[in-house]
Amino acid sequence: MRMRKILRFRYDGRAELEKEINYIPLRYILAIALAALETVLIIAAVIWLSYHLPYFYLVVALGGILCIIRIIGSDDNPDYKVPWLVIVLLLPVVGFMLYILFYDRRLKKRFIKRLVTLWDRSYKKDDTAELANLTEESPLVATQATMLGRMADAHVFINTSQRYFPLGDDMHGPLLEDLRSAEKFIFMEYFIIEEGRFWNSVLEILKEKASAGVEVKVVYDDIGCMMTLPGNYHKVLGRWGIEAVPFSKLKGNADSEFNNRSHRKIAVIDGKIGYTGGINLADEYINRVERHGHWKDVGIRLEGEAVKELTRLFLIDYGINVKRLPERRHDYFPNHSVPAEGYVIPFGDGPSPIYRHRVGKSVIQNLLNHAVEYVWIMSPYLVIDNELCQTIENAALRGVQVRLILPHIPDKKLIFEMAKGHYKRLMEAGVEIYEYAPGFVHAKCYLADGNLGMVGSINLDYRSLVHHFENGVWMYRCECLEDIRMDFEATLEKCIRVDESQIQWPLWKRLLRAVLKVFAPMM
Repeated sequence: MRMRKILRFRYDGRAELEKEINYIPLRYILAIALAALETVLIIAAVIWLSYHLPYFYLVVALGGILCIIRIIGSDDNPDYKVPWLVIVLLLPVVGFMLYILFYDRRLKKRFIKRLVTLWDRSYKKDDTAELANLTEESPLVATQATMLGRMADAHVFINTSQRYFPLGDDMHGPLLEDLRSAEKFIFMEYFIIEEGRFWNSVLEILKEKASAGVEVKVVYDDIGCMMTLPGNYHKVLGRWGIEAVPFSKLKGNADSEFNNRSHRKIAVIDGKIGYTGGINLADEYINRVERHGHWKDVGIRLEGEAVKELTRLFLIDYGINVKRLPERRHDYFPNHSVPAEGYVIPFGDGPSPIYRHRVGKSVIQNLLNHAVEYVWIMSPYLVIDNELCQTIENAALRGVQVRLILPHIPDKKLIFEMAKGHYKRLMEAGVEIYEYAPGFVHAKCYLADGNLGMVGSINLDYRSLVHHFENGVWMYRCECLEDIRMDFEATLEKCIRVDESQIQWPLWKRLLRAVLKVFAPMM
């Protein structure tokens, strides 16, 4: 099997250069085939035993009943329980086995043990003074910061400058400049890396730095890069002195390894400068390749004390994917302060039991619940549970201006249909919904009342809010929030506002969305 891909690189908005990439993602094909085969064989064996062994079917039936009781009695979100109840009830034997294989999204014990060790070995911070000052300024905001800190084991930072990038195109140059300035180490973690102008420009610098003795580490998600990199790419990078590792390498197990991916986007230079946001290292993110119209994404650059948290998140993700624990080094967390306005909390989110609460979802709900004037949101997807949908509704019903900016040209049509399934309900509550006319919005950006915001990798969908490792930057009274506000206003000028005439859908579409909504938590 041979994969053929044509990439078109644009230079100065005029000429185009075609580049053809050919490789066989054999390891991924084998892993997926092995997982599918293992699932089929297990289910087939149970069905065979049910027909040929006396009383075995009764054991399976009893297991199905216990399975239903466990689903109903669990603390999981009701929206996640419903599709599994449907599967188990409609497919008595097959559904029961699928439940056993795929329901539990918890991390494996060895994974958890390594995570806890790495977490304990990280930097320590006492942010009592920062919280006290924040409480004096705004007790309500301080409670949000306290809650976030407790849920994510994160800290409040000051003395951290911020620079907001309204497009990936704008972030490309500064990122390269900062990478060239590295003296001690460069850490990079991305969901997607793809060969092309963006990644190649980064890679050339990484190779130069590695050869000069700078420590360079790279983490990329194994499934996120399934169709963009060869299966042995970490070895390719290793030849240039770059310590690379795929996150949660796909092995073909019939379990939840397709969940719990790293959707994070982190770059750290010398522990002093950090980048995050929604921008992956591929050419559509800087509009050198057009795939779904103009690609609207955002990023943020931090310099100062708060970069420590981005460093910690990276080292944890790197450490859980290598065979030997990396050495504990305090020089990864230098004391570097940059006088700047505002409070910053970089934080991580991920699957249980490491993260016992839904961190990103709680941050978004707090912004909505405590806003007085407005909440503006950019997200590529709108696949949310009833609880978050009600939170958005309630904010609008309180008189808060709630604006959602979504893509007009989707990257996944079924997911887009699921998003549209929420339009009518939200609009009836007074929510304003806009679609970005030039193309695709990949930004994950949230702004409330001009003084509170969050930028990161967290989408409004189940993948981000439940399944994946994510990260974000919570900000209060930061200088860059005004730039974010201006970007929202500029983006709205390029959007189409969805009105009543655009949500009069035929019956078959409404039925399709109803079915998709049931199974949305599993997608």
